[in-house]
Amino acid sequence: MLDTTYEYSISEVAEITGFAPHVLRYYEKEFDIEVPRKDSNHRYYTYKEIELLQYIKELKEKGFGNKQIKMIINSPETIFPEETSLDIRTSTAIEPKEIANEISNLLEDRFFERLTNYLDERQHDTTDLVEKLKEEIVALRQEINSKEHDVLICENAKLRMKVKEKAYENVKLKEEIARLKNENKGFFKRLFKRD
Repeated sequence: MLDTTYEYSISEVAEITGFAPHVLRYYEKEFDIEVPRKDSNHRYYTYKEIELLQYIKELKEKGFGNKQIKMIINSPETIFPEETSLDIRTSTAIEPKEIANEISNLLEDRFFERLTNYLDERQHDTTDLVEKLKEEIVALRQEINSKEHDVLICENAKLRMKVKEKAYENVKLKEEIARLKNENKGFFKRLFKRD
């Protein structure tokens, strides 16, 4: 249970949500999450931001892409029109898992309803249906590739940061070696200095 008055650090939120800190920073930009900052410009998270991140995680686990999640977060009324049985605007306690399940069920029901209607209308000619299904499969593959691309971009950024850190360490070590060589030269020159 989250403390509603506590200000969580990014490492604490990473532990709670299971997202690495670089992913949290990426999601902050990707989903326009307004994470408050202290006077020292360090992020801190309240229970609201953590609940939103947990909701994003559950939607991702359900297979939703970033664009879909943005649409759900920014305008849930477009996902749930007035006539649907799920009314998230009047709910007092929103369970992200329940909402994600309801979204999946609604999308699945609509798909099969449309498919049944289409087949009933065109009982003999299904070439149009096959073509549309091919297009949907291509779109789904592109969505999966997009997700993989997002993950690769995050991993690439993380690896670049590690390379920079190692490069800085390498420069410091070279400077330390040069300093020690100069000290040793100075010592031997003084030791063997002829008067």
